[in-house]
Amino acid sequence: MLFYYSIWSFFLLLLGMFVYLLGIFFLFFDYSILIDWEIFTLNSCSVVMTLLLDWMSFLFIGSVMFISSMVLFYSGSYMLNDNNKLRFMFLVVLFIISMCLMIISPNLISILLGWDGLGLVSYCLVIYYQNFGSYNAGMLTILTNRLGDVAILLGVGLMFNDGSWYFMYHNFYNYLLGSYLIFMVVMASFTKSAQLPFSSWLPAAMAAPTPVSALVHSSTLVTAGVYLMIRFNYLFTYYDMSLFLFISVLTMFMSGLGAVFEYDIKKIIALSTLSQLGLMISILFMGFPTVSYFHLLTHAFFKALLFLCAGLIIHCVNDVQDIRFMGGLVNILPFTISCFGISNFSLCGLPFLSGFYSKDLVLELMTMNMFNIYIYIIFYLSIGLTVCYSVRLMYYVLFNYVGLSSYGLYIEDKNMINSMIFLSFMGVIKGSILCWLIFPWPNLIFMPLLLKIMPLLFVMVGFIMGFEISYLYYYSSFYFLNYNFMVSFFGSMWFLPSFSTYMIYSKGFNISSSYYLLIDSGWGEYLISKMLCLLIIFWGKFLYMIQNNNLKIFSLIFVVLIVGFIFI
Repeated sequence: MLFYYSIWSFFLLLLGMFVYLLGIFFLFFDYSILIDWEIFTLNSCSVVMTLLLDWMSFLFIGSVMFISSMVLFYSGSYMLNDNNKLRFMFLVVLFIISMCLMIISPNLISILLGWDGLGLVSYCLVIYYQNFGSYNAGMLTILTNRLGDVAILLGVGLMFNDGSWYFMYHNFYNYLLGSYLIFMVVMASFTKSAQLPFSSWLPAAMAAPTPVSALVHSSTLVTAGVYLMIRFNYLFTYYDMSLFLFISVLTMFMSGLGAVFEYDIKKIIALSTLSQLGLMISILFMGFPTVSYFHLLTHAFFKALLFLCAGLIIHCVNDVQDIRFMGGLVNILPFTISCFGISNFSLCGLPFLSGFYSKDLVLELMTMNMFNIYIYIIFYLSIGLTVCYSVRLMYYVLFNYVGLSSYGLYIEDKNMINSMIFLSFMGVIKGSILCWLIFPWPNLIFMPLLLKIMPLLFVMVGFIMGFEISYLYYYSSFYFLNYNFMVSFFGSMWFLPSFSTYMIYSKGFNISSSYYLLIDSGWGEYLISKMLCLLIIFWGKFLYMIQNNNLKIFSLIFVVLIVGFIFI
C-alpha cells in the first residue's frame, strides 16, 4: 500500500514542478490563456466550461501539488496501520483535483465543480475516524460551508442577465445588482475561510487525520475563499469595504487570543491559520491583492510543515494532543523539532525567513495606507499574539517543561522526515524567491525609524509575554485570569462554537419536539392517518370471529335475517 502513496506523491511532485516552471514562464512573458468550451446555449445565455491559465493560477497549482506530494508521502507512514488507507489516499487525491478545478475557473458555474467538491470531500475526511466527535465536527463543517455554496448559487442567479458568468470581464459599477454580487462573493469566501461569525468550524475540523489538516490549512480548503476574493479584487475598488476589513481584522485578533489559552496542539495551529487568513483578507480589502496572494503562497509551505511536525509529535506521545503531556522533546526528536522551530519562526515573521517577507510588507503597507488607529493597534497586537502563542507552544513541547506522557515510542520515521526536508527548505527560501518573482521592482516604503522597527518590537514583546504565559496555570492569580469566565471566554473563541451549535438548534429542537407531539403523535395522526388501518384491522377481526364456526353467531344472524324478511 505504501507503494501507491509513493507513486502518487512522485507523480504530483513532477507535475507540480512542471506547472510551477510554466507559471514562472507565464509571469515573465505576461501570458495568459483562456480556454472556453460551450456546452449549450439557452436564449442569449451560454453554459460554458472555462479554464483560465495565467501565472497566478499556475503558481498556486504548483504550490498545491508540491505540498500535497509531501503530504501523501508522509501519509504513507502516518496511515500505515489504518484499515482504510487506500480510501484515504483516493479522498486526498479527489481533494487536490477539486482545488485545482477551483483555481483555474474564472466562471461562476464551472467554479462550483471545484467549490462543492472541496466541501463534500472535506466532510468525508473530517468524519474519517467515524466517531461521535468526528460526526459533529463534520456536520458543523459542511453546514457552514453550504451557506457559502448557496451564496455562490445566488451570485450565479444575479449574473444570469449578463449573458455569461465570467466574473473577470464585467464592470459591475453601473450594474444595479453589483453590490449584491459583491456581498454574495464575500459571504461565500468568509464561510470557506472561516472568518467571523463562521469561525467555529475551523478548530472543529481538526477531527480529521493530521495529514488532511496539513493540506486543508495550508493550500486547499481555507485558502479557496481568499483566492476567490483575489480574483474578484477589481470589483472591490468600486465599493466601500471597511466593514469587511473590520471583520477580518477582528478575526485575526480573536484567533490569536484564543490560541494563547488553548492546550490542544492541533487547535493552536488551526487558530494560527485563522489568524493568518484574517491577515490575508484584511490586506486584500485594503487594496493590495498581489500582496495577499504573496502571503498566501509563503504561508502555505511553513504551515504544512508545522502540521506535519505536530503529527509526528502526536504519534510519538501515544496519540495525545494535549501539550501539557509533552515536553523535553528537543533531545528525543532533534530533526522534527528543528523543522518545527523553522516553521514556527517563519510564522512569527523572524527576519529573513519565508514569513518575514510577506508579513513585513503587509504591515508596512498598512502603516503607510493611513487607516484608523483601531485597525493599526489591532494589527500590531495580533502580530504580538502570534509570537506569544508560538513561544508558549514551543516551551510546552520543546524545552525543559516535562509533562511526562507516561509511555511513548520516540522514533523519527524515514518517510516522514523526507517529506519535511523539502517543506523546511521552502519555509526558509520561498519568501525571498516569490518576492523577486512577483515584485520585479521593490515598493518604495519610506517611514520613520520607530514605525520601521515597530513589527520587531512587537515580536520581542510577544516573545517575552509568551514565555511568561507558559508559567501560568489554570487558577493562577494573574490580574483577571483567575476568573474562570474570562479564561473560558478567550479560550473558546468568544463563545462562537456555542453560538454556532447550541444556540441555533436548542430552541428549534424544543419547538420541533412539541410539533412532533402535537401533529405526528397527536389526535390528527390517530384519527386521520391511522383511521383506515384501524378500520381494516377491526373488520378483519370481526370477519375472523364470524368465520370461527361460532354456532351462536350463525344462529343470531339467521334470526336477524328471518325477522328482517318478515317485517319487510
